[in-house]
Amino acid sequence: MKTKQIITSIAIILVVALIGGLAYGYYRKATYKSQNPIVSMEIEGYGTIKVELYPEIAPNTVSNFVKLANNGFYNGLTFHRVVENFMIQGGDKNGDGTGNPTLKDLDESKPEDAYTIKGEMLANGNKANTLRHEEGVISMARADYTNYSSQLIAESYNSAGSQFFIMTKNSPSLNGIYTPFGKVIEGMEIVHQIEKLELAKEKNEETGEETTTDKPVNPPVITRMSVETFGIDYGMPETLTPFDAQAWFMQNYGMMLQ
Repeated sequence: MKTKQIITSIAIILVVALIGGLAYGYYRKATYKSQNPIVSMEIEGYGTIKVELYPEIAPNTVSNFVKLANNGFYNGLTFHRVVENFMIQGGDKNGDGTGNPTLKDLDESKPEDAYTIKGEMLANGNKANTLRHEEGVISMARADYTNYSSQLIAESYNSAGSQFFIMTKNSPSLNGIYTPFGKVIEGMEIVHQIEKLELAKEKNEETGEETTTDKPVNPPVITRMSVETFGIDYGMPETLTPFDAQAWFMQNYGMMLQ
């Protein structure tokens, strides 16, 4: 009889433990939230800026950034453009704002064809991205072809590649028309140091007048950039063929130049 009671007690304990384990499992599944990717951006002579990325609002942009960063694309590039009380911009392989990444930068087996990605902002149909361009927010730089024609809105929105900028001050005018995709969580003081760098001057050959540019005299170098994804594979981004502004211009205005 005593043995039977012991067996019954053990059975009850096992059932309770099993139910508890299942309940805890369901609870964890219901409350689990995956860790957002964290960027570590090591800047020579300054320190490390850490940025949290938001794949839930700009999944393709995050996928592109993670892939480029973890392939070493940004290592050795600079912050080539600085505007105090606005933003600092980097990520261009040419170091002057004219460069595009290539498919080979995403995957060694791909050709060296330039690419762009679709802008994931409100004005381009992405209602999920309501992140504002406030201090510390990282966003994708892009071209503005509406200087050629007001009809080239889509071409402008879909022209981002690898260049990014970090806001140093709130700028509501950018909201909805650029793609913000994360925010600085450590090292904002470094961003503010960079925005105050001495800028190069440019001399007008005709008038001799000097003007200040937005190019730092000594552009800060990104010695290493990597992204901790916490085991999540963000895959390959969807890419687009870049808009050929020169060909478009010649097709539409070439006759006027002859």
